[in-house]
Amino acid sequence: MEAQVGHIVISLAGRDKERLFYVLKTEENFVYLADGKLRRIENCKKKRRRHVRVVGSSQSYVGEKLRSGKEVLNSEMRKALLEFLKTHLQAEGGNLLG
Repeated sequence: MEAQVGHIVISLAGRDKERLFYVLKTEENFVYLADGKLRRIENCKKKRRRHVRVVGSSQSYVGEKLRSGKEVLNSEMRKALLEFLKTHLQAEGGNLLG
Protein backbone atom coordinates (compact mmCIF):
# COMPACT_ATOMS: atom_id res chain seq x y z
CA MET A 1 0.00 0.00 0.00
CA GLU A 2 1.28 3.44 -0.93
CA ALA A 3 1.80 5.86 1.99
CA GLN A 4 -0.62 8.80 1.88
CA VAL A 5 -1.26 11.76 4.17
CA GLY A 6 -2.79 10.57 7.44
CA HIS A 7 -1.49 7.00 7.21
CA ILE A 8 0.45 5.45 10.07
CA VAL A 9 3.80 4.05 8.94
CA ILE A 10 6.69 2.23 10.55
CA SER A 11 10.27 3.16 9.79
CA LEU A 12 12.28 0.31 8.29
CA ALA A 13 15.71 1.93 8.25
CA GLY A 14 17.80 4.50 10.03
CA ARG A 15 18.14 5.63 13.59
CA ASP A 16 14.37 5.74 14.01
CA LYS A 17 13.94 2.12 12.84
CA GLU A 18 10.77 0.40 14.14
CA ARG A 19 9.14 3.68 15.27
CA LEU A 20 5.61 4.67 14.31
CA PHE A 21 4.93 7.94 12.50
CA TYR A 22 2.10 9.78 10.81
CA VAL A 23 2.59 10.86 7.20
CA LEU A 24 2.23 14.65 7.06
CA LYS A 25 3.09 15.27 3.42
CA THR A 26 4.12 13.29 0.36
CA GLU A 27 6.36 13.93 -2.62
CA GLU A 28 7.35 11.69 -5.50
CA ASN A 29 10.00 9.62 -3.68
CA PHE A 30 9.74 11.03 -0.17
CA VAL A 31 7.33 11.28 2.73
CA TYR A 32 7.43 13.72 5.63
CA LEU A 33 6.87 12.07 9.01
CA ALA A 34 6.15 13.12 12.58
CA ASP A 35 5.29 11.32 15.79
CA GLY A 36 4.85 14.27 18.14
CA LYS A 37 7.77 13.24 20.35
CA LEU A 38 11.07 12.38 18.63
CA ARG A 39 9.97 14.18 15.47
CA ARG A 40 7.60 17.02 16.14
CA ILE A 41 5.35 18.53 13.49
CA GLU A 42 7.52 21.65 13.31
CA ASN A 43 10.61 19.53 12.60
CA CYS A 44 9.26 16.62 10.57
CA LYS A 45 11.48 13.91 9.10
CA LYS A 46 11.96 13.61 5.34
CA LYS A 47 12.35 9.93 4.52
CA ARG A 48 12.42 7.87 1.32
CA ARG A 49 9.23 5.96 0.62
CA ARG A 50 11.11 2.66 0.42
CA HIS A 51 12.27 3.09 4.02
CA VAL A 52 8.74 3.08 5.47
CA ARG A 53 5.85 0.63 5.44
CA VAL A 54 2.19 1.45 5.98
CA VAL A 55 0.82 -0.34 9.04
CA GLY A 56 -2.50 1.43 9.25
CA SER A 57 -4.69 3.73 7.25
CA SER A 58 -5.66 5.72 10.25
CA GLN A 59 -9.33 6.30 10.83
CA SER A 60 -8.50 8.27 13.99
CA TYR A 61 -9.30 11.93 14.45
CA VAL A 62 -5.62 12.79 13.84
CA GLY A 63 -5.60 11.08 10.46
CA GLU A 64 -8.81 12.85 9.50
CA LYS A 65 -7.42 16.23 10.61
CA LEU A 66 -4.24 15.67 8.59
CA ARG A 67 -6.19 14.75 5.47
CA SER A 68 -8.49 17.75 5.80
CA GLY A 69 -5.59 20.15 6.40
CA LYS A 70 -6.61 21.16 9.92
CA GLU A 71 -4.06 21.94 12.62
CA VAL A 72 -2.82 18.92 14.59
CA LEU A 73 -1.07 19.19 17.95
CA ASN A 74 1.95 17.09 18.86
CA SER A 75 0.14 15.84 21.96
CA GLU A 76 -2.81 14.62 19.85
CA MET A 77 -0.40 12.76 17.59
CA ARG A 78 1.37 11.07 20.52
CA LYS A 79 -1.92 9.94 22.07
CA ALA A 80 -3.29 8.60 18.79
CA LEU A 81 -0.11 6.63 18.04
CA LEU A 82 -0.13 5.17 21.53
CA GLU A 83 -3.77 4.10 21.12
CA PHE A 84 -2.98 2.55 17.74
CA LEU A 85 -0.01 0.69 19.19
CA LYS A 86 -2.03 -0.67 22.12
CA THR A 87 -4.88 -1.93 19.94
CA HIS A 88 -2.52 -3.33 17.30
CA LEU A 89 -0.45 -5.20 19.88
CA GLN A 90 -3.56 -6.78 21.37
CA ALA A 91 -5.10 -7.70 18.02
CA GLU A 92 -2.01 -8.85 16.11
CA GLY A 93 0.09 -10.35 18.85
CA GLY A 94 2.69 -7.59 18.88
CA ASN A 95 4.34 -7.96 15.46
CA LEU A 96 4.30 -4.67 13.56
CA LEU A 97 7.06 -5.57 11.14
CA GLY A 98 5.15 -8.50 9.69
